[in-house]
Amino acid sequence: MPRRFLVPALSVVLALAIGPAAPVAAAPGCDPFQTPPEIDPSVPTAQSVLGFALGSQEVSAAQANQYMAAVDAASDRVITGNAATSVGGRPINYAVVGDPSHVTPSGIAAVQAAVATLRNPLASQNDVNAALASAPVILWLSGNVHGNEESGADASLDALYNLAARDDCVVDDILANAVVVILPIQNPDGREEQTRRNLNGFDMNRDWFARTQPETDGKLEVLRKYPPMLYVDAHEFGLSNYFFPPNADPEYHEIPDQAHDWINNLYSTAISAEFNREGIKFFHGAPYDFFAVVFGDTVPATGFHAAGMTFEKEDSDPIATREHEHFTSMWASLAAGAAARSQVLAGWHDSWVQAYQEGVAGTLEPNAVFEPHHTLLQPVPNEAVRGYFFPNDPDRQFELAMLVRRLQRMDVEVRQLNQSVTLVDFHPYGDAAHGITYPAGTYYVPMAQAQKHWVQAMLHEEDWIPFDVTYDVTAWSNPLLMNLTGGWSGDAVPLSASGVVGAVGAPTWALPASLPSVGVFEIPNSTRGFESAGQTRYLFHDVWGLPSHDVTVDDVLAGLPGTDVVVIPDGFTNYGLQALGAKGKKALRDWVNGGGRLVAWQGGALLATKAGISTTQFSTSNTNAPGTLIRVTLNPASPLATGIGGRDWVMYQDDPVMKPGLGAPIGTFPAAGSVNYATSGLALGVGGLAGTSAVADEAVGSGRVVSFASDPNFRAWTQGTQRLLWNAIVGPNPAGMHGLAAGSKERAAAEKAAQDAAAAVVDFGSAIRIRVRAADATATAKILSRRGAEVARFDLGSDVLFLVANRKDLSAEESPLFDFIVRDLDKAGIDPLAASTP
Repeated sequence: MPRRFLVPALSVVLALAIGPAAPVAAAPGCDPFQTPPEIDPSVPTAQSVLGFALGSQEVSAAQANQYMAAVDAASDRVITGNAATSVGGRPINYAVVGDPSHVTPSGIAAVQAAVATLRNPLASQNDVNAALASAPVILWLSGNVHGNEESGADASLDALYNLAARDDCVVDDILANAVVVILPIQNPDGREEQTRRNLNGFDMNRDWFARTQPETDGKLEVLRKYPPMLYVDAHEFGLSNYFFPPNADPEYHEIPDQAHDWINNLYSTAISAEFNREGIKFFHGAPYDFFAVVFGDTVPATGFHAAGMTFEKEDSDPIATREHEHFTSMWASLAAGAAARSQVLAGWHDSWVQAYQEGVAGTLEPNAVFEPHHTLLQPVPNEAVRGYFFPNDPDRQFELAMLVRRLQRMDVEVRQLNQSVTLVDFHPYGDAAHGITYPAGTYYVPMAQAQKHWVQAMLHEEDWIPFDVTYDVTAWSNPLLMNLTGGWSGDAVPLSASGVVGAVGAPTWALPASLPSVGVFEIPNSTRGFESAGQTRYLFHDVWGLPSHDVTVDDVLAGLPGTDVVVIPDGFTNYGLQALGAKGKKALRDWVNGGGRLVAWQGGALLATKAGISTTQFSTSNTNAPGTLIRVTLNPASPLATGIGGRDWVMYQDDPVMKPGLGAPIGTFPAAGSVNYATSGLALGVGGLAGTSAVADEAVGSGRVVSFASDPNFRAWTQGTQRLLWNAIVGPNPAGMHGLAAGSKERAAAEKAAQDAAAAVVDFGSAIRIRVRAADATATAKILSRRGAEVARFDLGSDVLFLVANRKDLSAEESPLFDFIVRDLDKAGIDPLAASTP
C-alpha cells in the first residue's frame, strides 16, 4: 500500500483554523523564530538600498532585482542569475543562497552532480551513499506568478536578507544543510501593470506543463538546473485567513507518495506550529485541490518529486501583515526542510527508484479521497502501462516535435523504434484495444524511467478524477490536446528495439506564400476578452508567424478596408455589441455580405449571431465538464478538415450548445456509446451534446462565418483544434460557396430563430456550476440565495444544475464565492454531484 494512504484523513479540512501540531525538532536553544538574530552589518538592508524596509511598501520589479544584486555583491553566500525576459522586456532574476562552498562554480557543479545521482534510479549504492553524504537539500521560494498578488515577492526577499545576513545557529543550520533558490517575481509585467495575467493574457499558474510563455519556460529551465525538493509558490486571494496544505480532494494519482507525505507531515506541521504560536488564523483544503498537473505545486511535485506547496494570503490586509505571514510560512518551511536533510535526501532518491520500478512493472499509482465522507469517483483501473507509442505521421511533424521536445525538456527519455514491433496489448487513444504492429521510426516513450510519473501525467488517455468538486480543468493529456494518433501498451518492449532521440529544437510553422490580411477584434471591458484576444495574438505572432493587426470599432465603421479575415475571440458578448452599436453591427454585416470572412468562438460566435450576421443557434449547456477533452467527428469534405482527418479533440469547458442554422456542421459531437465517442476528464451530462456542433461553417452573401463552440486555442494548449482555426483563417472557401445575405428576406426566419435562441442563453460570464441531487435542490437554492448569488436553475430529472453568475470572470483566488458555497454545502450535509469554478 502506498505511503499516501497512511496519512490520516483531514478531519476538519474546511475549518478556518486548526489545533496545535508538534513542531519539527530543532537544536536546543535554536528555535527558527525565537532565537535572537545575529546580523552581519556588511550585508545591505532594503532600507539602505531601496530607501524603505521590506514590508513597509511593495517593491517594484526593478527594485527586487536591484536588491538581489546588492546582496549578491556583498555576500559570498549568494549568487544571482537571470531566468528569462518577460513579454514586456523585463528581466526575471533569481538568487541562489547557500554555504559559500556550495555557491561557487565548482560548488554548484558538485551539488548538481550529487543531485543527479540521487535522481538516477540505477545509480550504484556507493555513488548514492556519497551523494547522500554530500548533497544539500534544494528548497525553492517563489512568488508573484499573478502580478497583482505581490507580497510573496517581498517576503522571499526578506528570507534572502536573513539567509545572507544572519550569523546565528538558525541560519548556520539552514545553510549547512540546504541550498535555497529564491525567485521573487515570476510575472514582472503583471506586477507593474497590476494585472493577474502576463501581457499576452496568460494566467501563468496554468502554463507550467505547456511552457508557452517566456516567463514560464525560463523558470522551468532553472528548476532543471536546481531540482527542487520543496517548491513554495506564494499567492494572495480574496478569502480571509491564510491557506497552506494539506490540500482538498481531488489529488492526481501520480503525485509521488513521498512528496505527498512531506507536504502533510513535514512542512504543514512546521508551519502550523508557528502560526498557532503567533495566533495567525489559517485553514486547509477547499478550494485548493491537487489534481490538474498544470500548477506551481502539482508540476514540481509530479515532475521533480518535490513538496509542491501553494500558500495564499488575504489580499486586503496591509502589506506588513501579508509580508510577515508569507515570510513566516516560508521561514518555517526552510527550517523544517534543512533540519530533515538526511531523511529528505534519502526519501527523494527512494521516490525516483520507486517510480522506475513501477514503470518496469507497468504499475500505475492508485488514487484515493482523503477527506471525510468523500467517495472515490473514478478509481484507477488495474491495468499495466509500460509504454506510449506515436506513429511518425508526416502530417503531424509539428505536433510530434512539440511533444518530444516538451518531454525531453522535463528530462524524459524519448526513443524511436529501429525495427518493427508487434504489440498484442495496445490501447489506441479513444478506441477499443487491439493488436498492432508499429514500424521503425515510431516514437516510443517507455515508462521504465525515473520520470515515470511525469510520463503518465502528460501522455495518459484518462486521468481518473477521484472527486468531482474541482478547481480547474480535468483534462490535459498532451496527445489528445495535439490530436495525435497513438496509444499505450502493457507489453514489454526490449530497449534494443529502439534508440534514444536526440534533443529536438523548437518546431516552426510553415506559412504559405500568400496570406490574407487578418484582423483581431477584442471584445472590450471583458477579462475573457483580454485573455482570449491576447492568447490569439500570441498564437498568430509567436507560434505561426502569421501577421495580424488589431481591429477597432472605427475600423469596422470604416468598412474594414484591406482586411480579409476578422477574428473575434471569446469575451462577454453584450460588451462587444454595446461597443459596436447599431452602426457597427450593420457595417460588420455589410463587410461579411461583401466577401469578408468572420472567424469567431464562444462569446465572439454568439456576438456574430446576436449581430444578425450568423444563423448559428446557441443554448445553455447542462453539463459539468470544466475543461474536458471530447472527441468530435469532422466532415472530411470540408476545407476546414484539411490535414486533420475525420476526428479531433475539443477542449470543452461547459460551453454553450451550438447548432449550425443555415450553415454546415463541420465538427459534430458523437452520441455516447457510438464508435467515435470518447472523453477524458469529468464529463457529466456531455451525452446531451450528441449531434450538436463543435464547428459550423456558414456562407453569408459572398462572405463566410466560421463559428466554434469552444476555444480552439485554449490556453495555447490545443494544437489539434488550432489546425481547424488555421484552416478557417488561411484555407480556401468551400467549392461554389455562396449564401443568402445577412438581413435579407430569405434569411429572416433563420435569423429570427437564431436571435430567439441567443436571447435565452444564460450569459453569466465564467459561471460557477453546482450539480446536486433533486432531493438537495431546495436546500442548495437557499444556500445560494443567502450568499446573494444570481442563479439560473435547470431541473434535469434526478439532478438539478445551478449556474451562479460570475460576470467578472473571477477565479476562485480572486473571489471567495465558490469556496463559501462548497463550505456551506458541506455544513448542510449536501454532497454535490459536481462543483466547479473557472
